[in-house]
Amino acid sequence: MAQKRIYRELHKGKDLIYFKVKVEQTDLDIAARSMLRKEALQLVKRYRNDIEEYIKRDKRFLTSLTPIPCLPDAPAIVRRMCMAAHMAGVGPMAAVAGAISEFVGRELLKFSAEIIVENGGDIFIKSQRDRLVGIYAGDSPLSQKIGLKISAEDTPLGICTSAGKIGHSLSLGKADAVVIVSKDTPLADAVATAVGNIVRTAGDIQKGISFARRIEGVLGAVIIVEDKCGAWGHVELVRL
Repeated sequence: MAQKRIYRELHKGKDLIYFKVKVEQTDLDIAARSMLRKEALQLVKRYRNDIEEYIKRDKRFLTSLTPIPCLPDAPAIVRRMCMAAHMAGVGPMAAVAGAISEFVGRELLKFSAEIIVENGGDIFIKSQRDRLVGIYAGDSPLSQKIGLKISAEDTPLGICTSAGKIGHSLSLGKADAVVIVSKDTPLADAVATAVGNIVRTAGDIQKGISFARRIEGVLGAVIIVEDKCGAWGHVELVRL
């Protein structure tokens, strides 16, 4: 487990307080200016309940690998997941980690001016200073060697990662890491999955980037396959 969670060290700053919140499959690493574990736990339970109760009404929401419409009275987090899935061309659960990161993170901003919520490699961040987010890319020689410089003025921001070789999420591709940046964290999560499905070899990097840049709301993309890396858009890569 420690190896799988090594990426959690790649966004940490010494000026914030870090704590974990875990409820069943949801496993969050959160940073704030004060200890907000109790508040975060309540939020995780609330949003998980919204999703779980909705699945009882529409089981397709859990299993579909393609976009589906959501019911008119669906909870806000479900509507955002459906919208992101529609834009990316994937199933709505492809956006679940990013959705929980953003919904929990935005609520926690009521208690702290700076928030970082990481959920399985999918990050919602609101910061008042520039930060570095390292990229964990499994066995790639570029893993933990490069990262993204995140300007405070660009936040709040979603930074989501999909990998075909590591993690629990379903991916049909073989990328070591696909990182998508967007103001919409559920969208970043869904698009990372979609691009990850496209990229099977280093020769598919450009194809993946071309797909990402066509989707409104996507600000940038980074794709790593073995020792090859491609990037596009509003991303600043730095050596770690």
